[in-house]
Amino acid sequence: MFTHSASLYLASVLIWGSTWYAIKFQLGVVAPEVSLVYRFALAAIILLSFCALTGRSLKYSLRQHWFIALQGLFLFSSNYLVFYWATGLLTSGIVALMFSTVILMNIVNGAIFMRLAVSRRVILGACFGIAGIASIFWAELGAVDNNADTWRGLWMCLLATFFASIGNIISARNQKNGIPVIQTNAWGMGYGALVMLAYALVSGVSFNYDPGFSYSVSLIYLSVFGSILAFGFYLTLVGRIGADKAAYAAVLFPVIALGLSTIFENYQWSLRAVFGFALVLLGNYIVLTRSKR
Repeated sequence: MFTHSASLYLASVLIWGSTWYAIKFQLGVVAPEVSLVYRFALAAIILLSFCALTGRSLKYSLRQHWFIALQGLFLFSSNYLVFYWATGLLTSGIVALMFSTVILMNIVNGAIFMRLAVSRRVILGACFGIAGIASIFWAELGAVDNNADTWRGLWMCLLATFFASIGNIISARNQKNGIPVIQTNAWGMGYGALVMLAYALVSGVSFNYDPGFSYSVSLIYLSVFGSILAFGFYLTLVGRIGADKAAYAAVLFPVIALGLSTIFENYQWSLRAVFGFALVLLGNYIVLTRSKR
């Protein structure tokens, strides 16, 4: 297990950056909400089993379970489903840009719900990061149609990002109240899977399974790496350095995804994209370093 904050940050960025590619193999045969049930149910079963085998207590009060369930609702279910809907209306670049606003949302929500001080360095770094993402995906921004579907997709992205931000704040609150990350994620992912199961049953989608090799491998990767490990690393980081600084990892996710696209899909970097990448790195430096003053 990583112990240093830099290692946690790097691991979160690398793993989640790669999940953008893995999710492609989940789309098509199985409905998104059903795939999310499979993903988080498998992650919850593995984590609960790990806790039982290693002697970690899984007993919590009803009040604690309430906040764990809220974390599962906002961070392990509803936000993902709304993002899937938005992806059907917008390009991945626009979705990535909208999700990068989670940095600003975490700053605001942290100040409102946990009375955390607002850091001007984090705000400045966030602005550089969002501008960098906009520069990288400038071509996609320019091709956006001004129609009802586009606006609906944009509002969905903002709603899903807000859900994720609230989930970050709830996680920070749970850690502050002594609930360990591993146990919280074990129960929370279970609750998230139940929420998705209930929604899938109500919406009447088919509970099928894609027997293809790519679907199964991507499901295992998303459950183990994209859920158990990445959320474990990231939420531990939230507890250590704060939800505002940790959220800057969201700006780096699409950059890692583009790196993989360069290798596997022959993505061609433009001068504007390189400039945007430089802005993202500058923002990252501002957010994660301390002022000498």
